[in-house]
Amino acid sequence: MTGAPAAAGLTALDQPSPLGGWSDSLARLDGALVVPPQVSGFQQQAGILAADGRYCPEGALWRRFRPLTLEPDPVTGPVADLPGRWLWGGVLWAHFGHFLAESTARLWALDHLAGLVDGPLDGVLFMPKRPRNGEKITGYQADFFRLMGVDVPIRVATGPMRVEQLVVPGQGFGLGEISAGTDKVRAQFADRFARDVAPDGPERLYVSRSALGFAKGSILGETRMEERLAEEGYEIFHPQAHSMETQVARYRAARQVVATDGSALHLLAMARPAGQRLAIVARRQSSAVELLIRHVSSFTGADPLLVDALRRSWFPDGRKANKRHALGELDLAAVGRQLEAAGLIGNAAAWTNLSEDEVQAALASTGQGWHLKRWQKRRDAAEAGDGEDGASDAA
Repeated sequence: MTGAPAAAGLTALDQPSPLGGWSDSLARLDGALVVPPQVSGFQQQAGILAADGRYCPEGALWRRFRPLTLEPDPVTGPVADLPGRWLWGGVLWAHFGHFLAESTARLWALDHLAGLVDGPLDGVLFMPKRPRNGEKITGYQADFFRLMGVDVPIRVATGPMRVEQLVVPGQGFGLGEISAGTDKVRAQFADRFARDVAPDGPERLYVSRSALGFAKGSILGETRMEERLAEEGYEIFHPQAHSMETQVARYRAARQVVATDGSALHLLAMARPAGQRLAIVARRQSSAVELLIRHVSSFTGADPLLVDALRRSWFPDGRKANKRHALGELDLAAVGRQLEAAGLIGNAAAWTNLSEDEVQAALASTGQGWHLKRWQKRRDAAEAGDGEDGASDAA
C-alpha cells in the first residue's frame, strides 16, 4: 500500500466532517480487493480490503452518525482482476437524491491526483447499492458525470474485484454534518459543475412534486398551492420532465424560488445560483429537511426560508409508517402568510385550506386507504375540544 490513510488499520472512524480530517484524506492502495454487497439492505457488508486483507474504513459510506457499509467477510470465491489506475467512487445509488448526495462524495479527488498514480486515470470504480441494479449507468447519472467534467470511464463492480491501483478519497459530502461539504468539494462544484450552462428561465419558479405521484411522498392539495403561485407569476416546474441542463439553467435564472422539500433541492444547491431567495415548504417531519437546508446554505451562501406549516401526515394503510411515503396536509393559509411575510408573494388572503371533505376526496382519489398516527388524532381531538384522546384508534 502506497500513501496509507492516516487511519489505516482502524476498523472505525468518526463521522465525516466538512472541517476536513479523514474526509480530506487521499491514499493509493495497490492490489486492493473491492467487495460489493451481495444482498440489499440499509447496512451492508461491502467495501475495500487492502492487499494484506486489512479493511480500509476510509472507503465506507457514512450517513449521519454511522457507516452504511461495513467490513466485508474474506472472499473465498473467484475474484476478477482490474488492471490500471482507478478512483474509488463508493456506492452508486439509483435513487436521484441519494445519488446526488452520496455517490458524488469522492469525485473531489479528480483534481488532486498529481503524483499519486503512475500515469493517467483509467476510470472511476463504484459498487452498486442494490445488487440487482448490476453494472448499468442510468441516463441522469451519465448526465451528471458529463456535467461534472468526468472524462474517464465509469465502472460498477458487481463481484469481488482485485484492482491494480485504487485511489481511495475520504467522503467529502453526504447526509449528516457532511451535508455542508468540505472546502475541496465545494470548490470542485464551483469550478467544474455545469460550467457551460447559462441561466435561462423566469425570475419566479415553483419546484413541484405534484406529477410524481403519491407513492413517492407528496402534499395533499399541492395543485391548489400551484394555482396561487401561478397567480403570483411563478412558473410551475416539474424537474423530472426536463434534462439536467434545463434544470440547472432554471435554478440559475430564478431570483425567487418556492419548493417542496425533496431531492430536486440537491441539484439546485449544486447549480449554485447567486442572489436567489429560496423558500422550502416542509412536506414531512424529518431531519432530511435540515440536511437539505445545510446543503443549500453551504453551497449557495444563502440561508433558505423554511416554511413550516405541516398540519397532519397521512400514512398508507397496510405498510409500516415511513415519512418518505407520507402525504403531507398543509395549513395553506399559514404557508401563504409566511411567503407573504418573506416578500415572495403579495396576496396571502387568497390562500385557503382544504375542507375536510376535500381532504378525504383527495385521499380517496389515490385508490388506497390512509390513516393518521395516534398522536395526530389526539391533537385533532384536543383542537376540536371534544375531550376524546383517540387512544382506542388504530395507529
